Amino acid sequence: MVLGDSLSAGYGLPADAAFPARLGQALQAKGIAAEVANAGVSGDTASGGLGRLDWSVPEGTEAVILELGANDALRGVDPKLTRAALEAIVQRLKHRRIAVLLAGMRAPRNMGTDYVQAFDVIFPSLASSYALILYPFFLEGVAADPKLNLPDGLHPTAAGIDAIVKNIMPKVEELIARVRAARAS
Repeated sequence: MVLGDSLSAGYGLPADAAFPARLGQALQAKGIAAEVANAGVSGDTASGGLGRLDWSVPEGTEAVILELGANDALRGVDPKLTRAALEAIVQRLKHRRIAVLLAGMRAPRNMGTDYVQAFDVIFPSLASSYALILYPFFLEGVAADPKLNLPDGLHPTAAGIDAIVKNIMPKVEELIARVRAARAS
């Protein structure tokens, strides 16, 4: 399950080009049988994701890629609120024994040094506190590359999504290994 915002939902792309669909295809190509469901909602914040967590992540879900926070940063939401919402999501998923891969986000640099510092620490701090798998920046290698983003400069093209899938794959494989280890214990 990918619980996220427009970056997961596939804003501006056909459904089969969205991150969860492309990730599922890449896993199949590696011989890994995994169903990757898309619980991305365009415009969602961390608080919005928390509000819809229970119906977005159904019983039987074994792993979640948590990709929220971009809209919080773009809107200048207080990083304390973003952290509290993400932490509540993580706690609830952990309580349900769902493995979590936390996809980090970085604040736009034009938000000012204080905001950037307060926001950017959220993801590594949560990962450390809850022993989560961390992919430090979901848009690594894609952000600010006009060839990999739609004209809005914020949302990846299909090629940008493919780059994200390639970059995050080692962490996804680590997540799958955790799920398999939990099944075996």
